[in-house]
Amino acid sequence: MPERLDRFMAQAVAAYYARQAPQFGRAGDFTTAPEISQAFGEVLGAWCAVAWQVMGRPDPVILAECGPGRGTLMADALRAIGQAAPAFRAALRVHLVEASPSLRAAQASALPGQVAAWHDDIATLPPGPLLLLGNEFLDALPIRQFIRREGAWLERHVEAGAWVDLPAADTPPLPARAPEGAVKEVSEAALGFVAALAARIAAQGGAALLVDYGPASPAFGDTLQAVRAHETGLDPLAEPGTRDLTAHVDFPALAAAARAAGAAAFGPLPQGLLLQRLGLMTRAAMLAQSRPRLAGEILSGAERLVAAEGMGRLFKALAVCDSRLGPPPGFEDA
Repeated sequence: MPERLDRFMAQAVAAYYARQAPQFGRAGDFTTAPEISQAFGEVLGAWCAVAWQVMGRPDPVILAECGPGRGTLMADALRAIGQAAPAFRAALRVHLVEASPSLRAAQASALPGQVAAWHDDIATLPPGPLLLLGNEFLDALPIRQFIRREGAWLERHVEAGAWVDLPAADTPPLPARAPEGAVKEVSEAALGFVAALAARIAAQGGAALLVDYGPASPAFGDTLQAVRAHETGLDPLAEPGTRDLTAHVDFPALAAAARAAGAAAFGPLPQGLLLQRLGLMTRAAMLAQSRPRLAGEILSGAERLVAAEGMGRLFKALAVCDSRLGPPPGFEDA
């Protein structure tokens, strides 16, 4: 029986992250920014510290991360916060949003005694002011795909490892006009997540920084991809649960959802621009100077994060904030 793509993807992604096999780093299937440079997590920690000060230094305050991977980003952020903002370190309580038991174990190892609680979703985070980070979290949330055929939208389904296009029902808002064969992707899961996050921030205070890859303006296109052992271009419908499935993030739609829920949204900004504004290259130079034998690796990793031909242009950052706070660090002209 044909299955809607978002349902197929949800099951495949859940099975993938439930595996014991490594997903991150050179030995895994893909490498994320925290694995490339410790300066990434450090400057995001500094971003949170400045945002906390603008919020009025609430104590306690929740510091949460969605999709924390192996805990690398949070470990780097906490180390930087402890060194540069000890009052913030004392006030914060770490909460991780992670459903995978195997990844929770890895996070506990990376952050011994530092995690107040784990959560399956943000709905169970304790009340109060919130600072939230999400790096390459949204791209793994399920998408629906609609394809334009003879002036109408059909929805893509999966059956026996193959695509099946069926008349669309219960559809989200779609463009009235589109070229023949155009594909429009909609992530109701991502829209729902951002709307819930924004409503909480509007009601209880806080700020969130979401970093991922996708276009800065609305676009058509099939962006669903499967990755295994750093190899792309694989069939996303084959061997579900053994490959990482992701799709580009629709930043304009997410920003609109945040504003509709009562929060302010800033961006998206290119990742490279934001990281340079936050001082990533300066921090990388300091690390290289302190570790001369690793200087080349440290500097090339940082350059990969900010360079347009690396991750600096494709990856974007979206900030969702309490509208009373004004622009967060790095987004002053966004």
